[in-house]
Amino acid sequence: MTGARQSSRSAGTAAARLGRPRAVAVALAALGLLPLGGCGVLDHGLLGAAGPVADETRSLFYLVCVILIFVAGPVLVLTPIFAWHYRLSNTRSAYRPQWGFNWPLEGFIWIPPAIIVVVLAFFLWRGTHRLDPYKPLASDASPVEVQVVALDWKWLFIYPKEGVASVNELVFPAGRPVHLSLTSGTVMQSFFIPQLAGQIYAMAGMTTQLNLAAHEPGRFRGENTQFNGMGFQTQKFVALAKTDDAYRAWLAQAKADGQTLDMTAYKILSARAVQTQPSQFGSVAPDLFKAILALDDAGAHAAHKKAGQ
Repeated sequence: MTGARQSSRSAGTAAARLGRPRAVAVALAALGLLPLGGCGVLDHGLLGAAGPVADETRSLFYLVCVILIFVAGPVLVLTPIFAWHYRLSNTRSAYRPQWGFNWPLEGFIWIPPAIIVVVLAFFLWRGTHRLDPYKPLASDASPVEVQVVALDWKWLFIYPKEGVASVNELVFPAGRPVHLSLTSGTVMQSFFIPQLAGQIYAMAGMTTQLNLAAHEPGRFRGENTQFNGMGFQTQKFVALAKTDDAYRAWLAQAKADGQTLDMTAYKILSARAVQTQPSQFGSVAPDLFKAILALDDAGAHAAHKKAGQ
């Protein structure tokens, strides 16, 4: 009896030891899912669209997900069914394939995937043209013109018509389209505001374009998604959609700043450094954006070279 009790206790202890890692794994998995509940992390991305371009992109994303259910669905459903039916203990249903040509099976293998590819191609072709980043947004109001320069590791926004500039802060009126002209003063970078528009590259000596708008006032997160060195993880900016009155007040505040953004100030600004707080320039030298595009050595100037050494 004593030996049997000891054996029973040993078995119970072993089972408890085996159960602990499993319990710990379940607890860690549950803790890992907690950040996704209640903090709205998905609202900062594509699913939290706040503008017409992002709305179109989200709708296309949902449509593709629905179509792809017909690809993943049969696999997810049939795989466990086949695994259970041909399990090792089911000796009456041993898998003994007899290879041969079968028209119905071949049709089932090839026709549905071909239909899915054709349907996806149709919607994606149409969506690609509708979401052309160079295509102006339909609006009765004239767009706000902003010239964007990607630097290491900050973003420069020039408002040529208003004669002001800002660093790491893109401000525009809600409900009005914004036309961005982008270039880089250094290596290739990628401009991205998930809630407003898709990403687009900025390259030295070249100009790319992007059109976006916000339905209503709000604060949105922008970033560089192209790795460009040690400060990559901090190269983020804030996009602020304001009311018309608040936007005019911001312009007046920026113009009240005595700093002037000319080529000399730009060369100092473009040196490799992280700027934690947004800043403004009250005036901008004429055609500064064109001068940045015309810089030698793919946009790298002497101050930038020196800072990188």
